[in-house]
Amino acid sequence: MKLYSRRQVIFFSALSAVCAAGLIAGCVLTGYLPVQSGSRGVSTEEVKIEPEGYRASLSTADLIPYTDDERVNIMVYDKYNAGVVNITTETVAINWFLEPVLQEGGSGSGSIIDPQGYVLTNNHVIEKANKIFITLSNGSQFEGTIIGTDPENDIAVLKFTPPADMELHTIPFGDSSTLKVGQKVLAIGNPFALERTLTVGIVSGLGRPIQIAGNRIIRDMIQTDASINPGNSGGPLLDAQGCLIGVNTMIYSPSGGSVGVGFAVPVNTAKRVVAELIKYGSVRRGWIDAALVQLFPALVNYAHLPVKNGLLVSRTKRNGFAEKAGLRQGTEAVRYGSSVIYLGGDIITMVDGMKITTLADLYAALEDNRPGEEIVLEIVRAGTVMNLPLTLSRRDELTAQ
Repeated sequence: MKLYSRRQVIFFSALSAVCAAGLIAGCVLTGYLPVQSGSRGVSTEEVKIEPEGYRASLSTADLIPYTDDERVNIMVYDKYNAGVVNITTETVAINWFLEPVLQEGGSGSGSIIDPQGYVLTNNHVIEKANKIFITLSNGSQFEGTIIGTDPENDIAVLKFTPPADMELHTIPFGDSSTLKVGQKVLAIGNPFALERTLTVGIVSGLGRPIQIAGNRIIRDMIQTDASINPGNSGGPLLDAQGCLIGVNTMIYSPSGGSVGVGFAVPVNTAKRVVAELIKYGSVRRGWIDAALVQLFPALVNYAHLPVKNGLLVSRTKRNGFAEKAGLRQGTEAVRYGSSVIYLGGDIITMVDGMKITTLADLYAALEDNRPGEEIVLEIVRAGTVMNLPLTLSRRDELTAQ
């Protein structure tokens, strides 16, 4: 064993003290402390040592490393989730004793669009409901009333009466005409009764014509890959600023669950419809005051018609706009099943530039037209194609006759 002199011991002790002081000073100056690896698998990376009181001066957003995209999601949800309501219904059923009984109906979501308690949702959420209950984010529940419905666009407006001292959170309308494929969107709803669930995606497609119940077609639907499930119906589809740009309506799903193909009614359609529903309780739409028959192969072959697709004008309303415009009705009556069809009339093939092959196409073409407006029909008369201006009547007045 090697022995050291007293002078050497003093020298080594002083050197050790200097090194230790320098190491400590270095840690304090740089704010870093080396961490050694050990049996627990700790990394050898340096760990920052913050000055005392440093963390207390930072906000939560500074401490947690959110990305810019996450901050947008958090901001939109925090600001607008309270404007989303849960809608449940009760329906009337008949029991074994042929007695009417109340039973639980469907459920969905909705958006508060006005401080007075107006709620925008889907028509199919409240269809056939005997009672409607609207539950707010704070757990308060109110009975809702139907202000108006528009089955053609699957839109409904409800209303509840909040207490005078309750301030409602509303969701502002956006503009769906400026949407682009690839744009970020957020959906808030109550899928499977899981309240105020947020899902995020993009606009996957625009201008989708989607057929709904009753062979009606909703034009210009927004396609999104944001997850939409049962219970999301009627809830808002929002842009990155938190503005309502669509009403979540349906999904395409072979399995019944979300597969990334969802559809929303564009907010510009909803805005137009909502104004009429609040004012009139229904949407006043224009219509051709005539009995129209969709062409089918047996009829085309039997009557030797010059076209295979279109709407045959079987009869026109006496002294109606269609008759005054010169639209010709049929004269030869033939029976088809329980119906009587008059052959020989004009065949409508286009309305205001939109091709017409089915009655659903006509509903779609006239969805945004009002009574009294003038449209241009393309018709085939005796094999000749011609244009015919025509003034629209009111559809609900015609169907009520």
